[in-house]
Amino acid sequence: MLRFAPSPNGPLHLGHAYSALYTWAAAKRLRGTALLRIEDIDKGRSRPEFIAAIYDDLRWLDLYWPEPVMLQSQRLDAYAAAGADLRASDLLYPCFCSRSAIAAASTGTDPDGAPLYPGTCRHLGRGEQIARLEAGEPVQFRLDMERALAMTGLLSFTVTGPSPADRPQIRYARPARWGDVVLQRKNMPASYHLAVVVDDAAQSITHVTRGRDMEAATDIHVLLQMLLGLPTPFYEFHRLILDDDGRKLAKSRHSQSLADLREQGWTPDDVRRAVGF
Repeated sequence: MLRFAPSPNGPLHLGHAYSALYTWAAAKRLRGTALLRIEDIDKGRSRPEFIAAIYDDLRWLDLYWPEPVMLQSQRLDAYAAAGADLRASDLLYPCFCSRSAIAAASTGTDPDGAPLYPGTCRHLGRGEQIARLEAGEPVQFRLDMERALAMTGLLSFTVTGPSPADRPQIRYARPARWGDVVLQRKNMPASYHLAVVVDDAAQSITHVTRGRDMEAATDIHVLLQMLLGLPTPFYEFHRLILDDDGRKLAKSRHSQSLADLREQGWTPDDVRRAVGF
């Protein structure tokens, strides 16, 4: 079982098309099924019209999936329950720091280039935590990485390739390089990391295909799977589609959408040729 899980915060572009085509091709190679999941827990940016556009774009590419489609916005209770399990193991702690405060105090960066959390709120006493929570201060909950790794020890996962001739590789996860990651955001019971591992388990995902920009994040996911007693899928990392300047395509940079290409007369075969399918 595989999945393609876009966020409905903008139109799909050629990078998404490549990822979707790659996933459906992998499902065919493995004689499995590709599911569609909509990662719409970002209420500030997700839009119903973007969900409808995702369906239109994928069907235009002749890609289909079993119904019903999983929407993360309908699974908040499942994420809250997973967070409660971690909190019961004393693995989460409240963090009241602003982004600017973290940036000012940080002495390093995570694999995505963001400031590493310096652990400021990890050392707050229980009484101060409770008082600040009761006062209604904005809060997010972070994973105590040191405690988590003490519980799990060395972690590994299996990486596969696109060809049956590719030998699976065992890779060791390095979640410590991410520091105390946020797992429950302000006014939201899950960050991407927590939601994705809960959903993969709920949908019995056996193989995850993702771009190389998400390769390092797999460290966190393997750690959470171990902490929550969830299965670890096989992982396969594909190349990224780049623009003329060598940067990956992105909604934030307004990369040309599939809908725009369709209006310009592109066919699904044109898209496949453009991305190497």
